[in-house]
Amino acid sequence: MTRKKGGNPPKGGLRVRVKTAKGRKKSSIKWLDRQLNDPYVRMANKEGYRSRAVYKLLEINDKYDFLKPGALVVDLGAAPGSWAQIATKLGAKIIGIDLQEIEPIKGAEFITGDFLDEEVYSFLKSRIPSGVDAVLSDMAAASCGHAATDHIRIMGLCEAALDFALTILKPGGLFLAKVLKGGTEKELLKIMKEKFSVVKHIKPQASRKDSAEMYVIATGYKGYS
Repeated sequence: MTRKKGGNPPKGGLRVRVKTAKGRKKSSIKWLDRQLNDPYVRMANKEGYRSRAVYKLLEINDKYDFLKPGALVVDLGAAPGSWAQIATKLGAKIIGIDLQEIEPIKGAEFITGDFLDEEVYSFLKSRIPSGVDAVLSDMAAASCGHAATDHIRIMGLCEAALDFALTILKPGGLFLAKVLKGGTEKELLKIMKEKFSVVKHIKPQASRKDSAEMYVIATGYKGYS
């Protein structure tokens, strides 16, 4: 059954205790504990989604309504494919790009490769001669634990995704990308405001409270120039 609203996961339920194991790091135990007791993880498993990230996209789409029937969407960093799952259920056609191979999803096309690679870009352009309605990016660089460095890395991905989006979006199109707390850097935000009608930051409820992640969404693309 298709969930049209982001909503909240059911409350309650027994807490799962992670047993310690020889050789298991404290960070691994903490990650397992969080996964096993995360209500969004449980809900994703119950509803057949590949990751809890689907509920972030659902909540954002509830507000901006861009995953419409017939909409053509490019998903950067698409693995494991949960965003493609909900996008296709809502009637959008999605092309996902990732360095990892992604298990097939009906109604979605996946490209294995780097979206910045010229061959990948040329192939994508051949599939979308008239442009796309939205470009989504949930990409995140591996965390090194140093906040300033992590911020620079993820903003680099956001900038690359924006540069990419500006060449394939249709006029009126939408761009959505993950950033870290503190929002989008001034220069990048300036470019977005020049190229789009409205630019905002949003933190979905499905984003963990202790996470620095949030999203920047830009609507009303003014066209490539």
